[in-house]
Amino acid sequence: MGQHTAIERLDLGYFVRPAAEAGTEHPRVEPVLAYLVRHEAGLLLFDTGLGAGDPEAEAHYRPRRKDLVAALAARGVTPDDIDIVVNCHLHFDHCGGNPLLAGRPVLVQRGELATARAGDYTIDALVDFPGARYEELDGEAEVWPGVRVVPTPGHTAGHQSLVLSGSEGTTVLAGQAYDFASEFASDEMARRARAEGVEQFEGRYRPWLDRLAELKPSRVLFAHDRSVWEGRMPAPR
Repeated sequence: MGQHTAIERLDLGYFVRPAAEAGTEHPRVEPVLAYLVRHEAGLLLFDTGLGAGDPEAEAHYRPRRKDLVAALAARGVTPDDIDIVVNCHLHFDHCGGNPLLAGRPVLVQRGELATARAGDYTIDALVDFPGARYEELDGEAEVWPGVRVVPTPGHTAGHQSLVLSGSEGTTVLAGQAYDFASEFASDEMARRARAEGVEQFEGRYRPWLDRLAELKPSRVLFAHDRSVWEGRMPAPR
């Protein structure tokens, strides 16, 4: 908890989710956000933005990209400065800049990588490219002191989040574990109600929220929502 860890959000564009997929009356525009983590051990990049190369995906999502290299340069960083990449999962809107970081270790759950390589999942050229270097994880892993990968399945079976603990408290980079901070907040309130022994409570929540609560985060950030959850997660019963 003594080390200083700085988190900087990178705006890497947006895409338009069709109404039928969003479950809404109208199409929904969603940001694509990545996070640069400055740690005493080095620089970590959590997600890398929107990939290109699939005409069907272009027509379906109508993405508008912001250049990853330019986003890093605005913060005084080049791709060569990045030490580690962590992708929450390998859909094209989260691993699009990975080929620009060839040679860097990319931390991903083993099952997520296997699914991506099986086809019909993402843009294949974003998964296996010259210089791709994966470190496959089976569950939780400590990356650096105070930096921990935690599986958060749901959006995909191999989805993972990053938990950062430092002198300023603990922050979760939740990727697309939830689309919106409000959805996370709703599930967390259900978990709180159960933790506090509300009688005849039948609400459901994703079971890995109990694991996050054990790590005592005070902030949770997301890949497709600029809103931030802030609060206290009571320990599981």
